[in-house]
Amino acid sequence: MHLFYTPDLDVQQEYILNEEESRHCTKVLRLEKGDTVQLINGHGGFFVARIVQTHPKATELEIISHQEEFGKRNHYLHIAVAPTKNIERFEWFLEKATEIGVDEITPIVCDRSERKDLKIDRLSKLIISAAKQSLKAYIPKLNDSVKLKSFLSENRSGLKFMAHCMDTEKSALKDILKLHCEYLVLIGPEGDFSPEELKMALMKGYFPVSLGDSRLRTETAALEACFEINFLNR
Repeated sequence: MHLFYTPDLDVQQEYILNEEESRHCTKVLRLEKGDTVQLINGHGGFFVARIVQTHPKATELEIISHQEEFGKRNHYLHIAVAPTKNIERFEWFLEKATEIGVDEITPIVCDRSERKDLKIDRLSKLIISAAKQSLKAYIPKLNDSVKLKSFLSENRSGLKFMAHCMDTEKSALKDILKLHCEYLVLIGPEGDFSPEELKMALMKGYFPVSLGDSRLRTETAALEACFEINFLNR
């Protein structure tokens, strides 16, 4: 069954798809009156609807059923990661993390970052597409890029971790993770965090952690943290 993103849909009996989704429905998928579709609103709502009238700009739907908190997980995960120089690798992370399960993503600019600018609109569309493909009713929040020092200056709740490659004392993430909590994980750029950034994070209450013995690429480390936290909370 085909699925559409309807961010303004709440509990109601009728709904009109926006122009982008209507065009996809009628011109690409060639759905017709009477066909059944699925809808997600990005904040937990999952709907089943029937097409009442097709139109390339405003397809009309009748809501048949709905479910709130569809697929809601027992924890909240925020990944703050330095975007890679090769944007396709960062896009790969966003897609796969959305499929596995992540609630919030913040691109951070570090001392050794090689990429500082992002096209947030394009990346947001990629996240929506991944959520639709993996039947997720919750759309991860993608924040604007922020300098790490500014990010660390804000008070943040939950368990906070910094994964890095420096030869200093750190614990395996799996060994210190408390279940069913709110988590924030920092992942640095290809050149890792600087010693000054590590010191600042420690002063702000972040736990230094390891994601295993292998030296991982930035996007792989971010996805490993995402997978590990979801797996342990399963």
